[in-house]
Order: sequence, then structure tokens, then C-alpha cells
Amino acid sequence: MEINAITHEIIGSAIEVHSALGPGMLESAYEQCLVHELAQRGFHVERQVVLPLIYKGITIDAGYRLDLRVAKQVIVELKATRAIDLIHKAQLLCYLRLSGCRVGLIINFNVVRLVDGVTRMILD
Repeated sequence: MEINAITHEIIGSAIEVHSALGPGMLESAYEQCLVHELAQRGFHVERQVVLPLIYKGITIDAGYRLDLRVAKQVIVELKATRAIDLIHKAQLLCYLRLSGCRVGLIINFNVVRLVDGVTRMILD
């Protein structure tokens, strides 16, 4: 499936979850529900993927974990916060560089309209 179609389906799934739950829940609740919704749509979803750091030829477990990796192509970082800050964007860019994925989404469920809480990033 083409990357834009995948991100479209991820955002649609997140909207479905947000419509059912609304804002104010824990990030972990949104994560479980989004995984279920994406699986119902036929996507392979990995949760809490360990992302090692390679430094001077050695592998370091620095504690990095991707919230979700969808179809082995798109990283999804979930938030339930007041707003998406620059540090959240920097985190996603770091994850994109370390993982080899080119496209990522930050989805903040703590908004009235979910479309206002979606940030799409591409690593060039």
C-alpha cells in the first residue's frame, strides 16, 4: 500500500477512536484502541517497538520505544497533552532517523477535533 494511503487510514482510525472516547483519557487507552482499530482494517501494527541506538559500532539500549509502527513503514507517536511542542517533533524526527522509516505521525488525542491534533512529518 502506498505511504499516503497508509497515513490516511491511520488518521481515519484515530478519528474513529477519538469519536468514541473523546479527549481526556490516558495515552495508553488510546494506544490500545488505535491498535485494535488498525488491526480491524487489516494493518500489521507493532506496539512499543524497542529502538536501539548505534554509537561507534556498538548497540546501546537507550530506552527508546516507538509507540506504534504501522505496516513497517510509518511511526506513530501518541500524545494526550495540552499541545504538540517542538520537543515532540524533535522526538519523532530522532525516531525516524534511528528507525530508517521516512514518515511519521504525532497524534494528540487531547483536542476537541482530532484533525487539529495530527502532525505529519517526513524525513528527507
